[in-house]
Amino acid sequence: MTQSISLPKKSRNSQIAKLRRLAQPFFLPLDPGNGWQFIWLLVSLIFCVGGIVLIILTGVVEVLEKFQPVLTEKYFGGVANTITTIWDSLWGWIFSALFFIGSASFFTLRQQLRNKRWIHWILLGVIVLMLLAVNGINAGIGFIARDLTNALVQKQQEGFYRILGIYACCFIVALPIRVSQIFFTYKLGIIWREWLSRSLISDYMSNKAYYVLNPNDEQETDVDNPDQRISDDTRAFTGQSLTFTLGVFDAILTFSLNIIILWSISTQLTLSLFGYAAFATTILLIAGKNLVRIDFDQLRYEADFRYGLVHVRDNAESIAFYSGEEPEKAETQRRLITVVRNFNLLIIWRVIIDVMRRSINYAGNFFPYLIMAIPYFAGEIDYGRFIQASFAFSMVEGSLFFVVNQIEELAKFTAGISRLEGFQSKVEQVSKQGSTNKVVINSSEESILIKNADLYPPGSNRPIINDLTMSIDKSERLLVVGPSGCGKTSLLRMICGLWTPENGSIERPEKGELLFIPQKPYMLLGSLREQLCYPTEENRFSDDQLKAVLHEVYLDSLLERYPDLDIKQDWPRILSLGEQQRLAFGRLLLNAPRFAVLDEATSALDVKTEEHLYQLLKKRDLAVISVGHRPTLIEFHSSVLELVGDGSWKLLPSDSYEFDKS
Repeated sequence: MTQSISLPKKSRNSQIAKLRRLAQPFFLPLDPGNGWQFIWLLVSLIFCVGGIVLIILTGVVEVLEKFQPVLTEKYFGGVANTITTIWDSLWGWIFSALFFIGSASFFTLRQQLRNKRWIHWILLGVIVLMLLAVNGINAGIGFIARDLTNALVQKQQEGFYRILGIYACCFIVALPIRVSQIFFTYKLGIIWREWLSRSLISDYMSNKAYYVLNPNDEQETDVDNPDQRISDDTRAFTGQSLTFTLGVFDAILTFSLNIIILWSISTQLTLSLFGYAAFATTILLIAGKNLVRIDFDQLRYEADFRYGLVHVRDNAESIAFYSGEEPEKAETQRRLITVVRNFNLLIIWRVIIDVMRRSINYAGNFFPYLIMAIPYFAGEIDYGRFIQASFAFSMVEGSLFFVVNQIEELAKFTAGISRLEGFQSKVEQVSKQGSTNKVVINSSEESILIKNADLYPPGSNRPIINDLTMSIDKSERLLVVGPSGCGKTSLLRMICGLWTPENGSIERPEKGELLFIPQKPYMLLGSLREQLCYPTEENRFSDDQLKAVLHEVYLDSLLERYPDLDIKQDWPRILSLGEQQRLAFGRLLLNAPRFAVLDEATSALDVKTEEHLYQLLKKRDLAVISVGHRPTLIEFHSSVLELVGDGSWKLLPSDSYEFDKS
């Protein structure tokens, strides 16, 4: 790795670009050239919040001086004098100008903050406002600690209790502000996560991106485990992004409010802190760069391990029939060993980083004593000022060491950015790319027309079909036959638009007029009603219609067992393959498309039931394209397409085809 916080062979600019692609669209549209606009709006937000705080403080001081002048002079005289000094000097004009510039920036870009983006900025502004308020209170506590210590040393009892009361009031005021800040941070985080997850899901389900991408290829680290990317990675990214963003804001505010105090007390202490922070940060960032790669691998290995367990659960019956517990256990344990091995490496580097970080923090505690002891013993400062210097030093040190203290979380964050942005880019690329195939959606023609189509498997030069030309109209019933592996299912993929012919063209009906039923029907996570209505809306059909269809496909027993159509069960495990195939035919009858594409959809049924189901399709006058091996299927089809397996094919009338030759 060439950069301090980056993935191997990735530049810092590339990492920042990935972060921008993920984070900016939530706040500002991701248009070319507006990256600086986004950064400027973040700066403008600080200008606006700072101006609002100054206005609020000015108003509060004016009210107190008008109605409680004695109380103001006794307890808040320093605040009132500071506010007066600001407005009577050039600083008042500077703060007013910055507030105006910040407000004008948001007003100018208001059109780009539509679609509820202005809500996101308001929430972020409220959080920053609360951070500024808490930091202001913390800065004031430094002065309170000074006066409280001096009063204690000088045994000024009355002054001590008066200052102690102010100290208590600071905590009383700060508590609800801090709690509200935490609440709004979580609220903004869940809004951001929902927005990002919806965006990823939308792209993932568009243009069949979920099908085109191969999420189970463990070598494709940009697209592995999409379930983890959309669920866990989005949660981690949005939460960590807010944590780091607000942490940076907090560090800037803490630094700004305390550096002046520290500088006014001891220039030497301030410069020593800067030098020490620069040295320590550099050392830790160099040492911590390996955490990024290791954390990246850990996220992937954890997801692979979880997917292996899900795979066992989803295929429990097949594994049980094969008594395949040993190989499944071996594979699951192999994935677990990979997780443990990488985590052991992670432990070593975390311990190394933690030891270095704690050593640096402990060493930092000595600086105020080493440097401030000289002027204290010389009588140049009192003990209260010594305490104030130590307090301001710790506050500034914490802000300067923000990155160092978050080095482990930053490594996880950086790894998560690469995983999530890599997945987002691939999904967007597939979901938004123009169709490169020759499939023409033709809603005016009630037919499927294939012209001179050459079909190859994706990434292969082995022909499946060469120069196929044929038409299937609304009254046609085509049976596709051929030896196993000759490309029968591949032909159906091309007809349904999943695969692209290398040459030629296809015209087919629009979406919804063609329904595919595989050998093992898809059973969704839902109720019996949803199973039957899929993929259309469940309220499209009445209970009587659903029950009538179940009766037609010989599933009366299913109604006896589950009379409530809204019952939810693990249908793939409860229903036999034959019951699933009959339910799929019920789904086909309800949707009533123009064309039904059946890929051995009756293979688990007896001949009598198969004949009954095909008769139902004939009564519905549906065009049918079937793949099958049974000779009994001939009588339900008008023509036969025989695939040889080397790209050649034959199209014959069904009454002249002898099935035993296939």
